[in-house]
Amino acid sequence: MSPPRKRRFAAFSPQGAKQHLGRPDGFLESTAGTSASLHSRLLTSLLLATLLVWAMAGVVSYLKARHEAGELLDGQLAQSSKLLMAQAEHERDDLAKGFAFDEEVVDRVDHPYEQPLEFQIWGADGRLLLKSNDAPSVPLSRENGYTDIQHAGKPWRMFASWSPDRGFQVQVAEPLAGRERLALEVAMQVGLPIVLALPLIALLIFWAVRHPLRPLDELADTVATRTAANLTPLQTGALPREVLPLTAALNSLLGRLNQALDGERRFTADAAHELRTPLAAIQIQAQVALASRDEDGRAHALEQVLAGTRRATRLVEQLLRLARLDPLAGLAAARPIELTDLVRQVVEELHPDTGRVRMEAVANATVAGDADLLRVALRNLLDNALRYSPPDSPIALGVSMENAAPRLWVEDNGPGVPAAELPRLTERFYRGSEAAQSGSGLGLAIVARIAQLHGARLSLENRPEGGLRAMLVWVGKETTTGC
Repeated sequence: MSPPRKRRFAAFSPQGAKQHLGRPDGFLESTAGTSASLHSRLLTSLLLATLLVWAMAGVVSYLKARHEAGELLDGQLAQSSKLLMAQAEHERDDLAKGFAFDEEVVDRVDHPYEQPLEFQIWGADGRLLLKSNDAPSVPLSRENGYTDIQHAGKPWRMFASWSPDRGFQVQVAEPLAGRERLALEVAMQVGLPIVLALPLIALLIFWAVRHPLRPLDELADTVATRTAANLTPLQTGALPREVLPLTAALNSLLGRLNQALDGERRFTADAAHELRTPLAAIQIQAQVALASRDEDGRAHALEQVLAGTRRATRLVEQLLRLARLDPLAGLAAARPIELTDLVRQVVEELHPDTGRVRMEAVANATVAGDADLLRVALRNLLDNALRYSPPDSPIALGVSMENAAPRLWVEDNGPGVPAAELPRLTERFYRGSEAAQSGSGLGLAIVARIAQLHGARLSLENRPEGGLRAMLVWVGKETTTGC
């Protein structure tokens, strides 16, 4: 067997596989500067794990081969010692007469595993009876049994034993370097097939990663080719079970997007329709004012222009307010708000209608929220109450507590709303059959959205004695109350 030669093998790199598997516009491929793709992660992890296991196996094989080689060569030392002892027993008389030999007993054979062997035979009186050619004239060691020694500047392994009658001692030694070479050769012969198989293992790992993840690539292609006009659910028939939760989440997102786009389209169409009416009225009244020769007629037309402008302005303000509220998922900076103080501030801002509005059943209640948004909600409720109730009828509002939940309510003495229409009052641009045509149909929708952002809900109900009661009822836990 020839001595081991150094061999080099090209390492399998997952980067080449990444160029084939990853797509910059795909669903699974990461963008530049971010983490690696799932393909390259799996390939890198599996290849590193394989190399680590192979390296550990190589180390264990080397240590095991070294141990076994040591045991085997120790046995050969003991066997050589027994052969020399048998020879010495046979030639005991000659050895006793002092016939020592300087030449080597056994001729060397040119073999890669031939070990240089040194031996000495010592008499019981401490006289050297026989030795190999390169053995020193002093004892290799004073120990009996197996011993590691230094000979000629190198480490050697020695075995010493006495004859049964302790008439002489045989010492046999060989260099440890041969044992290391033998152990390394055995380990290389064991590990060489594994090293040669590494490229094949890498290809198998590449296929094992690429094939199961192909449905994800197909899913990525499907999602990448989708447009806003195609929000139908994704097909899940050929996908692995582990990907189904992701697909279900994507389908849920597509469904919500479809609903949001439908809502936006309806909202845009309704807004255009609602704006068309006051703008058309403004145009007509402006034409009347231009054509009128009568000052009173011209003044009346201009007043109608101003009224139409105010209505269009209010509608645009409501639309802009809804546009700001819709994207919000919550309140960015909620602060404690004393509801009673808030109600007093809104009432004081009413000026001409303050006499019609009175506060009742005021309780101390503090909620977390946005004071400006709550003012908008309360003003919209008061505006509805003032608009749809008789001119001289009172409007009551206040703060009360029920089951430890704050309630902010507004009551009017108007005609009320048919029971069938109550659930639809918070729909955008919806105006009930009894509603004034000057309204935009957005006020209660805005109030409902503000209530939702504050962890509350808008409750609308007809009063038994007549009129409508609108309440903001807090159902969350972030409230502090007192009496």
